[in-house]
Amino acid sequence: MLPAPELRDGFEEFLQQDLDKELLRFSTAGSVDDGKSTLIGRLLQDAKGVYEDQLAAVRKSRLNRSTGPIDFSLLTDGLRAEREQGITIDVAYRYFQTPKRKFIIADTPGHEQYTRNMATGASTAHLAVILVDATKGLLPQTRRHSYIASLLGIPKILAAINKMDLMGYSEDVFLQLQDDFLALAERLNISAVQCVPVSALDGDNVVTRSAKTPWYSGPALLEHLETVSIQVASESADVRFPVQYVIRPDATFRGFAGQIAGGVLRPGDPVLAFPSRQVTQVQSIVTYDGELAEAVPSQSVVLRLKDEIDLSRGDMLVSPENPPSFSQRFSASIVWLHEKPLELDRTYVVKHTTRHVKGRVTRIRHRIDVNTFMQEPAYELAMNGIALVEVETSAPLFFDSYDQSRATGSFILIDALSNATVAAGMIREDLQHLPIPGALQASESAMNSQGVAPAERFERHGHRPAIFVIPNQNKFAQSVERALFEAGFEAIAWNADGIRSEALAAAIHPLLSAGYVVLLSSESTFLETSFAVGSVAGNALFDFLAEASRFNAADRTEQILRQAESLRIKRPAGKPGREG
Repeated sequence: MLPAPELRDGFEEFLQQDLDKELLRFSTAGSVDDGKSTLIGRLLQDAKGVYEDQLAAVRKSRLNRSTGPIDFSLLTDGLRAEREQGITIDVAYRYFQTPKRKFIIADTPGHEQYTRNMATGASTAHLAVILVDATKGLLPQTRRHSYIASLLGIPKILAAINKMDLMGYSEDVFLQLQDDFLALAERLNISAVQCVPVSALDGDNVVTRSAKTPWYSGPALLEHLETVSIQVASESADVRFPVQYVIRPDATFRGFAGQIAGGVLRPGDPVLAFPSRQVTQVQSIVTYDGELAEAVPSQSVVLRLKDEIDLSRGDMLVSPENPPSFSQRFSASIVWLHEKPLELDRTYVVKHTTRHVKGRVTRIRHRIDVNTFMQEPAYELAMNGIALVEVETSAPLFFDSYDQSRATGSFILIDALSNATVAAGMIREDLQHLPIPGALQASESAMNSQGVAPAERFERHGHRPAIFVIPNQNKFAQSVERALFEAGFEAIAWNADGIRSEALAAAIHPLLSAGYVVLLSSESTFLETSFAVGSVAGNALFDFLAEASRFNAADRTEQILRQAESLRIKRPAGKPGREG
């Protein structure tokens, strides 16, 4: 028997080795009934990650939708409604480890109704396991989840081609689906993809390689999870420290609690405080276990500063040499999560790091068709919709692009009345440097100096002005002009071909001030003139040219008319005005 000191030393060494193991966070994704929960249950069972009492409870369950003695999906589907319906509703987090690595699994739902839960579970993942049903191929929800994974910046994908047992472990089936998925990944700019043929029900290629697929020479699913390099989610190399709470237990101590979102902080380092823009130094880094020599990303600490400066929750300490954007306007990719569609210009609460401000979505640049990944014009965004939008806030935010930092480049929108989270957003670009549209943002003094203000003209017409960019084909502009005119809009068609962008913007400006809906027709792409015209029209620019080939003239006209309806000005009952 080992002496007590050696036994204690050996135990402490074992604990330290366990603590030093790498942690891989991964999520599952895919369409409903692809077998995600069954795969995770089988993985936990075969990797010895399930306690005996849990396994015994599953064996005794009266619910068993599998053809085997155990329904492995019950190991992760814990809600009563999940077990009764045989679907995953909420995100189930499970922890297990092997001798090589520790894992946290986020088993996410595949049903379209619960796409928001998938986005939540995948938001912190290093890798996504996307299941493909070998009997059905790539489905719309598979594409949607793959697109969301790419939006969230998940660097690595494992495509598990499941239910190979139902296809006789056919190599041709696997190779075809592998080609399909690799083509999808290429379109989404996902380069690190591993495809594995599996049978979650029988356990083939889940933990160990199966003799039923001799033609497959790649790793089993767990083997890949144990050996894949962990690429840490994008983190800014510059200091980012959102203040969460001010710690002041007595008159001798004043510290600022929060989590390091980027960079490394050491005592003596200079920091810039946002929004006050005051510069100070870190005096000490305090934790419950004592002071630290440095603090690294994801570490929660309390900072004491050399100078007494004004800081509160929602403020941020940053690198003076490379601060984040300080702006009230930005573009962002959003996933809409609520049953009630997005309303342009409605006030929502924007939660960004520890900061809460009021904000509104001022424009939908385009919506993504998850089946084709094409950009299409949009006047609204329904639940599970994905779009690139422009956001304006009531007070400045301090952010980096999502590509630079997940922590400071992400936000959520909250409905102020219901407190429901309605959207998850990834910031793409600071728009503060872009000009605010002149025609639609005229100041009060400018309006008064004109005699008749633009807003008065808009009120008389009964609608706000806008620019619709449309194809110059077979007198299409004239037919749309007639349709808008008959619907009660002051509309005018304008051929943009051959006109320089600056001259075009100058010519359109007075038309917008007069309240016209301008139909700008062109035979070529609109990229050359979009910035100049966009600086005049701002949120009222709608590009119907990009997707012209996908719709016939009647469908395009209908889309334009529907978009134009959003321009109407609602009047109090009994107030006269033009009617469509």
